[in-house]
Amino acid sequence: MRIVFAGSGTFGLPTLRALVEGGQEVALIVTQPDRPAGRGQAVRVGAVSWFAREQDIPLIQPEDINASAAVRRIRKAAPDLLLVIAFGQKIGPALLALPRHGAINLHASLLPKYRGAAPVNWAIINGETETGLTVIDMTEQIDAGDILGQRATVIEPDETAGELADRLSKLGARLVTEVIREIPLEEVGRRRQNENQATPAPRLKKTDGLIDWNRPAAEVHNRIRGVTPWPGAYTHLAAGAGKPPLRIVVARSRLADAAARGEPGTVLAATPEGIDVAAARGSVRLVEVTPAGKRPMSAADLARGYRVKPGSRFLAAPDT
Repeated sequence: MRIVFAGSGTFGLPTLRALVEGGQEVALIVTQPDRPAGRGQAVRVGAVSWFAREQDIPLIQPEDINASAAVRRIRKAAPDLLLVIAFGQKIGPALLALPRHGAINLHASLLPKYRGAAPVNWAIINGETETGLTVIDMTEQIDAGDILGQRATVIEPDETAGELADRLSKLGARLVTEVIREIPLEEVGRRRQNENQATPAPRLKKTDGLIDWNRPAAEVHNRIRGVTPWPGAYTHLAAGAGKPPLRIVVARSRLADAAARGEPGTVLAATPEGIDVAAARGSVRLVEVTPAGKRPMSAADLARGYRVKPGSRFLAAPDT
């Protein structure tokens, strides 16, 4: 089967690699343009771009995949199937109708739950204990097409969004290859999504990383996990008189004591295992952190270096 693959980032790479290694004909790869990144604003070549060049697969990087030039190039590739994984652009009706077997998408949730750009993040933030992957037949309504295949997996208690996404990307490669093998044989199962069960998973903003210590400990822990690595969970450590609060990014946390009581944001203990901070109910242990302008470190090192002790305060305040 001739496949045109459209994707950006690393989430679709295991699937793309599995297709090539499994003997499927990837006729064209479409990805986002390489863009400047970092402090030096040097152009960073994307992971999908690298793969296309390594494998000597034709590549295009349109600003708009629905522009006439991009559509003509995809039509020239004569695809039997358009496979879309984390591409970042909406696919228009002209492209959806172009391939013989249509267009399919791998989505990182158990649809119809968590439609949108950040399904992995919101599943963790909302305290889900299970999520998964869905392959759908693409339609003009985003994430609403018929389900062609689905796999569920448990979310581990301390798993971050980045870790879960990496694990899902590998599971997705197996699911997509199974569905693609079934499509030409007309053996693929198909069922409609229940619109009454649809929930949103909108794109995250930087402000979604703010830790609100006035929430229960489980919600604080889930927020930290769900926004790691991006946009990153952050709080501010109150400093001495006349000094501005120190911004702290929290990369790793654990639930500490469900019965702990204290003023939200107050440090209850600082030990070699981390810094225990009171929430509205219970406490959260900070394990790995990054102070503003410093390198990542253990919370224990933060406590030693910045004299964090019982009674110190973390502030539930946004960046100013």
